[in-house]
Amino acid sequence: MKSALYLSLLLPIFFCSESLSAQSFKLLRYDENYEYLKDSSDTFYNKVKFLPLNAKKNIYLSFGGEARYEYADFNNEDWGRLNIGHNNFFLQRYDLHADLHLGERVRVFSQLRSALQNGRKNGSRGIDEDQLSIQNLFIDVDLVKNKNRKLTSRIGRQELDYGSGRLISVREGPNARLSFTGAKLMYSQKNISVDAFAMMADSINVGVFDNKMSKQLNLWGLYSKIIFPKAGNLDLYYIGIRRDESQFEAGTAKEKRHTVGGRFWKYGGGFIYNLEAAYQFGTFGEDHISAWTGSVDIGYLFENMKWKPSINLRNDYISGDKGKNDGKLQTFNPLYPKGGYFGFSPQIGPVNLIDIHPYITLDLTSKLKMQMDAVFNWRYSFNDGVYRPSGVLNRPGSSSDKKYIGTAYLTNFTYSFNRYISLVSGIQYFKKGSFIEDIIPNAKSGVFYNIRLGFKF
Repeated sequence: MKSALYLSLLLPIFFCSESLSAQSFKLLRYDENYEYLKDSSDTFYNKVKFLPLNAKKNIYLSFGGEARYEYADFNNEDWGRLNIGHNNFFLQRYDLHADLHLGERVRVFSQLRSALQNGRKNGSRGIDEDQLSIQNLFIDVDLVKNKNRKLTSRIGRQELDYGSGRLISVREGPNARLSFTGAKLMYSQKNISVDAFAMMADSINVGVFDNKMSKQLNLWGLYSKIIFPKAGNLDLYYIGIRRDESQFEAGTAKEKRHTVGGRFWKYGGGFIYNLEAAYQFGTFGEDHISAWTGSVDIGYLFENMKWKPSINLRNDYISGDKGKNDGKLQTFNPLYPKGGYFGFSPQIGPVNLIDIHPYITLDLTSKLKMQMDAVFNWRYSFNDGVYRPSGVLNRPGSSSDKKYIGTAYLTNFTYSFNRYISLVSGIQYFKKGSFIEDIIPNAKSGVFYNIRLGFKF
């Protein structure tokens, strides 16, 4: 592992001496396309990104990877309930991918990933460690491909990320990302795209090549995006899940849940907005599901002012269960959410929650960005508890008549040395509220700090 560390520190120095290409790195690395280097692969870096394997250059390989190092420091994690106090640890993540294009219509994408954790007093969480795994291994076949439309089938293990990451996210913030195994059909034409997918969720284990498929269809759906020039973007979606054992405060049972929703959004200069709502129905054991969520995120980006400030206000309503033994489950299920949806190290998840979230962003320099947040959190229902960022039940709450969970104050900095190397650091203080004081004896407010160095090529 030391050799990997030395290599990752040397590679940026070497690559930065090479000419930079126009391609920016994507959240999903398989979305990158380096075919534009076909006639300009004259440097070592460009040859790594576009390596032709035949004279016509329509069969080629593209390589890429990442090294990420993070120091994290918790004080009073879970509001002191774990009695650990100070808990600091070190996270590492490495990945390497190869993208093989076999002519104009077929490609094979593969990616290995290693996520490691050292020093955490209470051991690795599911988001911390996965020593070595196949993160992506799929084949794409373009069934239709012309200047007006494209239809592609994808089969194999793959990462998924849709919309704002509210319901299906690759989960970039934590050390171990999510993946699924299955099939996807992707259609696109001017201003419209639609994905249809049927997946088996992969279980993440900490060892080497020990992640397993569920061997049953447990995630399926449709996700569409429509672009309205100048007005914004509209996402419409349906998502279905099946889980043999789901746990909420109402109990543990087999769950089959359907989610229908929409999102209208626009980012860029001037007025920015992200509006989303979803309704869920289905069955939980013998009970019927009726749950919902709504989110409003509005702001304004002052592009022509110093530091290009944006001022934003967000408000979320996420339903919780009204009570047991009424034949209905009103607890919203966030499915596969982004880990940092309510902050870079949130203490609570998007279930049974009302929050008010003002935040501002500043471009202090062309390379240094800053964000400051305050998140005020209440329970939606007295008869439901608090949940973790993954959506898993943390603490039941029906024994308490208090609603206020607490307030999180966050400050985050991102410094981009160049397009390959970035440094992110932040601090979060979570001030306990009356509900936490009521359900946890001797509850304490918590502090989280992290610093992360990342390199991509």
